[in-house]
Amino acid sequence: MHRRTFLIGSLGLTAATVARPASATTARTRAVRARTLDELRKAIAAAKPGAEIVLANGTYAVPGDETIAVSAKHGTAAAPITVRAESIGGVTLTGNNGFALAGSSYVVIDGFKLRQQTTFEVPTTCQHIRISRNDLQLGDIEGSHWVMVRGDATVVERNHFHGKSKLGVFLGVEGPGSDGMARGVQIVRNYFSDHTYAGDNGGEPIRLGLSGRSLSDAGAFVEENLFERCNGDPEAISVKSTGNTIRHNTIRDSLGGIVLRHGNRSRVDANFILAGSNGIRIYGNDHLIVNNYVEQVAGSGIVLGSGSVRDHKPEDSPESRRGNDAPDRVTIALNTVQSCGTAISGESQRPLPPLGCSITDNLLVGDAGKQLVSMPYLDGIAFSGNLCWGAASDGTIPAGGSARKDPKLAAGSDGVRRLTAGSPAINAAIKSYPTVTRDLDDHPRTGKADVGADEYSKATPHNRPLKPADVGPASR
Repeated sequence: MHRRTFLIGSLGLTAATVARPASATTARTRAVRARTLDELRKAIAAAKPGAEIVLANGTYAVPGDETIAVSAKHGTAAAPITVRAESIGGVTLTGNNGFALAGSSYVVIDGFKLRQQTTFEVPTTCQHIRISRNDLQLGDIEGSHWVMVRGDATVVERNHFHGKSKLGVFLGVEGPGSDGMARGVQIVRNYFSDHTYAGDNGGEPIRLGLSGRSLSDAGAFVEENLFERCNGDPEAISVKSTGNTIRHNTIRDSLGGIVLRHGNRSRVDANFILAGSNGIRIYGNDHLIVNNYVEQVAGSGIVLGSGSVRDHKPEDSPESRRGNDAPDRVTIALNTVQSCGTAISGESQRPLPPLGCSITDNLLVGDAGKQLVSMPYLDGIAFSGNLCWGAASDGTIPAGGSARKDPKLAAGSDGVRRLTAGSPAINAAIKSYPTVTRDLDDHPRTGKADVGADEYSKATPHNRPLKPADVGPASR
């Protein structure tokens, strides 16, 4: 699996049944071993930059209202303070509480099975916290969120969140006050699975913000995560803040999709949504939806929503931002949508239509008895360069907005249907996309773009649908 340059390897040293890659720049003192919770607490209290504290394998019950405090501890970028299990998954922490972070920075929590009853929090007083390679199955309590991040530059990477059946999110990101967001959070290569909450709202695997925080610029990256059997909410990745990147994730066999519910200027790029119920749904302004591959989704592959308000404004109260913000200046381009209930659709249940939006150079393939495009509002949308194929009718796509040609697709070993030589999609894009330099496979977009998510190439794809072995605590 191709690695992104912004990813930083796990900061633990090799001393486990699953090795941890070490950073070449990480400074370390000799590891301190702890065999009891009291020894662990003392070692944390004495930790200096570069300290590595290793808790011996076993099961430890944190008694009563006690915690494992990490307070006023500051590592550095080159020498973080690492608290880790002896081997990945070798330490189970039970009880009401677990790690309690406060006023700390450059701290790594690595390799634990976390089974506490209360939320694991990264408060606003903490920055540069890394939650790495943990297995999280916290108390399945109605309304309880399992991890809540409020601190800037937090990294949540290679964890497994699983087995939740009640109301509440696996992972939430908020921020200071009632309308702020943590800045620069990275959520990378995690495995989210088996959320079975039967309600219709409030069971998201990832909730990136809240309606009252929607105008706050979070600048988060949600990248290379796998979602399977995530059936707690129609939104597997629920974005309720501004300026985020949702990239190279795989959602498979799940109720949830990717939803830009609140906020502006986010990018949804090169994700796989496969064999589920919901695809990508969009509200708010100035988003870019590009290079995504959506196949066999029961509903619509992409939904360009409608609004109850035209735009949310900074002077609005947080409570007043709960309404749907009509999409303005949204670009939906170079996506491939196949065998879905509808390829691209709109909404009519709210009075305000999209304005200044474009749907261009997408590859849309559909089955018998279905429409490829179903848009109740057309005046605010420009269609061009789309390629349609299959037994499904074009639907409401305007004349001149598409062509009907066989794209000559073939399935690869990963099941993804890509362009083959001689496809009419090759070099056929009507528009140019200066900010879209790579395709679904993480191959370069060269010259005039090919229609759809795939830029024809004989090279091996770097970005493929993720499998459990690619993510979570044991991944490399």
